[in-house]
Amino acid sequence: MADLPVEKNSISLNNLLDMNEDVRLEIINGELVEMTAAGVLHQIIVGNIVRILDAYVNQHELGTVFPDGLTYLMHSNPNSLRYSFVPDVSFIRRENVPANLDITKPYPGVPDLAVEVISPNDKAINVQEKILAYLEKGTEEIWVVYPEPGSQSVHQYRRDYSTIRIYQKPDETIDTSTLFPNLKDLTIKAVFKLPDWTKN
Repeated sequence: MADLPVEKNSISLNNLLDMNEDVRLEIINGELVEMTAAGVLHQIIVGNIVRILDAYVNQHELGTVFPDGLTYLMHSNPNSLRYSFVPDVSFIRRENVPANLDITKPYPGVPDLAVEVISPNDKAINVQEKILAYLEKGTEEIWVVYPEPGSQSVHQYRRDYSTIRIYQKPDETIDTSTLFPNLKDLTIKAVFKLPDWTKN
């Protein structure tokens, strides 16, 4: 999982930490990418997923669910970061947390689950690059959520799948058997549920 040798003008972890905290940044294949501002729909969907997963994970003491904001260094060389991702929702199994983790810094490895909610300005090539990097570096599952009304769906990528599973029907339940056994509440209807005030 080692990255290429350090190159001139590469972005180090210290460079990343020194950048403006108000700007959300990722590194994709060595290039700095500014993330677009999230809209209300995006955040509602993130909140729906976090609430369902967090309740289950805490009840069964499986690990920790993180909302948007945690940076994963994807096993990159801290002197020359090739990848640095900030998923909208993520999960780390408690047994996979490294010993002596510095909780004041970005997470050095990968999430066991990464959820990416697609924004209108996300480039397809960047999304695909991130999916491949997640899988290559050891993430068990990636859920790519498409929130636009009329085409709402969740695309599930698993390291043990040879195909992508796509969930679109409201009553479909996302297969979480690998990470969250017996979780029955994560339906497409629940993922895309809107509060009443949005319908006025």
